[in-house]
Amino acid sequence: MKEERTSQSPKKRKLGFIITLGVIFLLILGAGAYGYSVYNSVTGTLEKTHEPLKRPEKEQRVVHLSEGDPISILLLGVDQREGDRGRPDSLILITANPADKSMKMLSIPRDTYTEIIGKGTKDKINHSYTYGGVDISIKTIENFLDVPIDYYVEVNMDGFKDLVDAVDGVTVDNTLDFFYNGTDFPIGQLKLNGEEALLYSRMRKLDPQGDFGRQERQRKVIQGFIKEAVGIETLTNYRDILEVIGENVKTNLTFDDMKEIRTNYSKTRQNIEQVQIDGKGKDEEEVYYYIVPEEERTKKSEMLKKHLEIVEGQ
Repeated sequence: MKEERTSQSPKKRKLGFIITLGVIFLLILGAGAYGYSVYNSVTGTLEKTHEPLKRPEKEQRVVHLSEGDPISILLLGVDQREGDRGRPDSLILITANPADKSMKMLSIPRDTYTEIIGKGTKDKINHSYTYGGVDISIKTIENFLDVPIDYYVEVNMDGFKDLVDAVDGVTVDNTLDFFYNGTDFPIGQLKLNGEEALLYSRMRKLDPQGDFGRQERQRKVIQGFIKEAVGIETLTNYRDILEVIGENVKTNLTFDDMKEIRTNYSKTRQNIEQVQIDGKGKDEEEVYYYIVPEEERTKKSEMLKKHLEIVEGQ
């Protein structure tokens, strides 16, 4: 069994966004019946989180949620620092297609080298957020993958352990035996509490797949949380969970949007495919970049277009 030793640091709350994202999906895909008090609490929270994109209406793709059009949602977990806009530690593009009851989760390596739209320069893809927030990030990722992004959920990475513990932990199917920061993670099905889920999501150096392995474990935690969180009506502390969301989440989804998605897209979570972008790391002047071959970029773009039912020329 491998062992990795590391010291505690202020970064221990990194990746907490994946659980908050799970709560967003709880609101979108969760149980249909809310009591009056819960309903009002949810609507009040989402009024605080709603932040439309700063783009002309003609640049935004029209989707009909009531008709079950395939949609895309960009998830950004932003590591914010005092006096600094921060940058996404993780980027995941989700596409959902109700027709074939499927969802794809594409992890975008944060060090991906690409053009930053509106800046006339190339840099790491997550630096697009530093240049212009979520709006520039979306334009840059749309250009990189050549697909439209309909919605986004931006999360300040906070509130990790309490949210996992609020749903009594998450269950994951672990495929790598490792020991990290005093905790053993054997192969098999594991029930993780908040602290354990945090460690499970953070470990990278001991994984033969490096950051790809970490991304896969992040997606497993998201899926585990979605499964647990759909039982929100059984939670007695939903107000605390909503408070965490209200303080740490921004999205252009309205509550009406979420209700439509809950109604018409709930079955897409039954078939979730995890996807990674293949490439190779490269150091240039002591700066690490992730280089994605054009063939790979095109391959992933075509996969997403097919899932979104986008016909060339539309």
